[in-house]
Amino acid sequence: MDGLSDQALIQIAHYFSALAEPTRLRILNCLREKEHNVGELAERCACSQANVSRHLSTLAKHGLVAREGRGTSVYYHIADESIYALCDLVCGNVARQLESQAAILNGTNMTNGSRSLN
Repeated sequence: MDGLSDQALIQIAHYFSALAEPTRLRILNCLREKEHNVGELAERCACSQANVSRHLSTLAKHGLVAREGRGTSVYYHIADESIYALCDLVCGNVARQLESQAAILNGTNMTNGSRSLN
């Protein structure tokens, strides 16, 4: 990020804001395996089609997904495969933090438990 203009940093922040919503992450995860239309994504994400369409619009605006019309259906696919490397990196970090927190809590609970037994 060193040397980026304020405008570039603002655009980067908007890009990350597109990922700051669990339903959008579910959509990206569904699209990881193959393309889907809005109805399929709505079913897989347990959301309304209107809600999924709104999220797809945000993801498309930031260049993460692209759409392709086929007959009466529109299919969405990943436009930038590098998003998965970013998500995998973040998910790995979050998993390590959760494991660390669980270990601390388990250590605290065991300590509290052993104190109460004495």
